[in-house]
Amino acid sequence: MNDGTNDALGPALTIGQRIRIKREQRGMTREVLAGLVGKSASWLKAVESGRLQQNPRLPIILQLAEALRVRDLAELTGDQSMPVRMFTGPGHPALEDVRAAINFAPLLPTGIVQPLTTLRARLDAAWRIRHSSPDHRTALGQLLPALLRDVQLAAAMYRDADRRRALALLAETYGLTQMFLAYQPAQDLLWRVADRALMAAQESEDPLALTCAVWFLVAAHRDTGNFEAAQGINQQGMAAVEPAMTDPSVDLQAMWGALCFELAFTSARLGETGDAWLHWEEAARVAERLPAAYYQPWTSFSRVIMGAHAVTVAVELHQGGESARQADSALSAPIPSRPRRGRHLIEVARAHQLQRDHAAVLGTLELAQQTAPETIRYNGYARRMTLELTEGPAYLRPQARELADRIGLLV
Repeated sequence: MNDGTNDALGPALTIGQRIRIKREQRGMTREVLAGLVGKSASWLKAVESGRLQQNPRLPIILQLAEALRVRDLAELTGDQSMPVRMFTGPGHPALEDVRAAINFAPLLPTGIVQPLTTLRARLDAAWRIRHSSPDHRTALGQLLPALLRDVQLAAAMYRDADRRRALALLAETYGLTQMFLAYQPAQDLLWRVADRALMAAQESEDPLALTCAVWFLVAAHRDTGNFEAAQGINQQGMAAVEPAMTDPSVDLQAMWGALCFELAFTSARLGETGDAWLHWEEAARVAERLPAAYYQPWTSFSRVIMGAHAVTVAVELHQGGESARQADSALSAPIPSRPRRGRHLIEVARAHQLQRDHAAVLGTLELAQQTAPETIRYNGYARRMTLELTEGPAYLRPQARELADRIGLLV
């Protein structure tokens, strides 16, 4: 945690100086950054030069942080005086039990190892519960500790072909665990499972397990702002499994499409408009070749998800009109996963925010909360938008505060 005394930018820097440094590091002009937060270039110049009588209010600081890809507000404020809870959710009550299971290391494995078919069935059931439950972290928190221990034990005790199958299951189980850990104060655990998943997948020699592990590792790098690493791992992973794409299974074909979209997502985060839409189109072509009712449980890749993916690309590119158009066409998409529907609604809210439609933002966030309470409770964008609305238009503040209370922002 940064307390401002060992800040890489220097503890004596003002908020304005920090904003200017981050803006220049991102290669942004004042006009571009100011436009992203609905302000003028002259206003931003006054902020950076310290000519304003007071620092920008919290909602504007949060918008600047998003536009500059800053995950910790201390990088802009220099201390912990402003809340950072909108970037990470609270620790789930089951987090420590999951931590203990991750740390379980069967160096001298003993005991009864379960049949691989049983472990496969348990993992499939966990995925189904994850997608069908409104409180999916709570549901996973009850299942993951025992499942992690049993799959780790199987990978340690089985031999030869069975061990490779167990390792493929382990890579997938770590991926499911990463979904539980996302947006929680457990970055050490998230990286541990992401790295272990890749190692297990490589040892399994299973192309499907490898694409799963690569997909989760790309997400981990991108979510910490390391976009170049995310792109590199994504491309390497696709190159590694390309020989298996001559006659792929439906699942492997879907994972290939998911990795195509990850390239689109990362390109959008980098502001590479042409590449982002090009990779989205590649992913859409893969999706069209999948069975109409198919839904990939690890990544949600499917025909039905491509509209939601288009919203995400447009929002990340800060294309207000395009994101609104995509949001209108994809809002009613029948996404079968409750947490994924919740996340899509949050992306739609972000699209409305680009249009400065505060009432639509709040209404969409309310719908997301009704759809998947634990998705919005742990999603950084949703928490930030909700907190902004508590200081937004006066007629929306009471409703926004009620929502903020429901998702744990006012605790």
